[in-house]
Amino acid sequence: MMNEYYYNNRRRGPKLKAAIKVVMVIIGFFLVGYIVGRPLYWHLSEFLTAKIRSSTLRCHPCSCDCSSQPLLTLPEGLSNSSFTDCMKHDPEVSHEIEKSFTDMLSEELRLNEEEAQKKQQRADVALLEAKRMTSQYQKEAEKCNFGMDTCEAARERAEEVLQEQRKLSATWEFRARERGWREGLMRSQVNQNFE
Repeated sequence: MMNEYYYNNRRRGPKLKAAIKVVMVIIGFFLVGYIVGRPLYWHLSEFLTAKIRSSTLRCHPCSCDCSSQPLLTLPEGLSNSSFTDCMKHDPEVSHEIEKSFTDMLSEELRLNEEEAQKKQQRADVALLEAKRMTSQYQKEAEKCNFGMDTCEAARERAEEVLQEQRKLSATWEFRARERGWREGLMRSQVNQNFE
């Protein structure tokens, strides 16, 4: 039975290896297509789009002569010379248009400058307010630091006085003990005196 298993596996082995190789090659083609295909697709689509745009944007030459034909066909007896006169280049009108355009630009620049000055003034006021608040906070911080220094000095002095009092108490207690004072005995005498 064991021999049959090995025999069957030997026969399947080369076929299985070949199938795995085919599958790996197919997966490899798909990966290469995926990696290379996307940028290639975008470049190709951009190229085709540019080609289509350039071919549709070409303008065919105009074959008509508009200066010899009237612009509007009007009933008999009416003429529209004012319309054709408007199309002619009038230096005075051009000068007026340029002047009004220049005036509009200068007015817009003036308004922009006024707005910028207002913004600058608001910024200056805000800066002065910030400086004032900073100065006030700095003064408060200095007061606080001075108070802390004063408190620290007072605490150090109190500790020194306390140490001196403890030394003095220890000295008096030592002297009292040398003279025979006992804590329990003294309390009973003090209690007898108060009764």
